[in-house]
Amino acid sequence: MAIEIERKFLLGDDSWRGAVARSEVMRQGYLAGSEHCSIRVRVTGDQAHLNIKSATLGITRSEFEYQVPLADAELMLNTLCGARCLDKTRHYVRHAGHEWEIDEFHGANAGLVVAELELSTVDESFVTPAWLGKEVSDDPRYYNSRLVEAPYSDWPSAENS
Repeated sequence: MAIEIERKFLLGDDSWRGAVARSEVMRQGYLAGSEHCSIRVRVTGDQAHLNIKSATLGITRSEFEYQVPLADAELMLNTLCGARCLDKTRHYVRHAGHEWEIDEFHGANAGLVVAELELSTVDESFVTPAWLGKEVSDDPRYYNSRLVEAPYSDWPSAENS
């Protein structure tokens, strides 16, 4: 079984931008979801993947990912996902031996920027960058699968901080 161990954080400031090694635009859509899992298709450049992820809260989830033909993925996004799509730019930042993925959302989720760190073990240590803010790993509102249902722009302004 494939396991994803991922910590998710808000950003404290924009100082991470100066350390970006590369960035890529992503479009992803959700084909199905339940209390057990979500099924997503994602296009990044000329690559496309189908992803199945357990709906477990927390930092450890089951995850399965398979490459699919780009034309198939684009057809799925355009015909099967409907409004359950989101767009973001993923920025990659190296810090103290780890690669952080910083997702800057667009469209209805514009203004939301989230840093993610994939770990090898639940108790793996890492150096916290100065630009990191509050941890939201256990807050389901920040899951991409939830952002297509309840976009950041619809949250009460007190929650947008």
